[in-house]
Amino acid sequence: EVERIAEERSTTSACSPQNSHRRHGLHLLGTSMTWFLLDISYYSSNLFQKDIFSNVGWLRPAATMNAIDEVYQIARAQTLIALCGTVPGYWFTVAFIDHIGRFAIQLMGFFFMAVFLLGLAFPYNYWKQHHAGFVIMYSLTFFFSNFGPNATTFVVPAEIFPARLRSTCHGISAAWGKAGAIVGNFGILYASQNQKIRTGGYPLGIGIKNTLILLGAINFLGMLFTLLVPESKGKSLEELTGENEDDEVPTA
Repeated sequence: EVERIAEERSTTSACSPQNSHRRHGLHLLGTSMTWFLLDISYYSSNLFQKDIFSNVGWLRPAATMNAIDEVYQIARAQTLIALCGTVPGYWFTVAFIDHIGRFAIQLMGFFFMAVFLLGLAFPYNYWKQHHAGFVIMYSLTFFFSNFGPNATTFVVPAEIFPARLRSTCHGISAAWGKAGAIVGNFGILYASQNQKIRTGGYPLGIGIKNTLILLGAINFLGMLFTLLVPESKGKSLEELTGENEDDEVPTA
């Protein structure tokens, strides 16, 4: 009888509102910060594509082209990146998300995004003479963004929270994502400016090489926050959220 009462108290404590709030609070921190960090990296990488293309010599300087030619050259380069990286990445996620799992895909995506961004940054001058290698590396960055956190960050919050919190927590996570997009679009835009010469009215920045290193570090942070997010593959919503745990408490 004593053992039964002790077990009941232990189970009741595990299912208490305090433990539930702590667990879901950590989950919310994980989903919010991963979405925030992803959008800093993803949106800024899209934003300064044309600048990095020109800096490594893949595109001619803007001063040597008319407006129509510049638009065409940039659109062609971005389309190539999308066809080689962005679009296939989404389809890989669709194909493997229920086999590999959300957690593994997100962790892998952040890891390889960081690796390829740093791989572009440290030998930055090397890519000025090796455009094909640059295109492959840059495409792989977007591939693992979409075969990674750019697909999973909006899936996971819809699966791991209880029904009473699901829409609120998903909305909070998405809001942090949009905050990351703002930081990426404005903060990283200013940071990526030339270190020595003011251009276009922008203040001096840290340069594209150092910006790529910064984005690599941001993706490593995304890996760490992913550790707060549980795997939802093959589990019901009730199992993930613990909504049915109270039903399992022994009764006298």
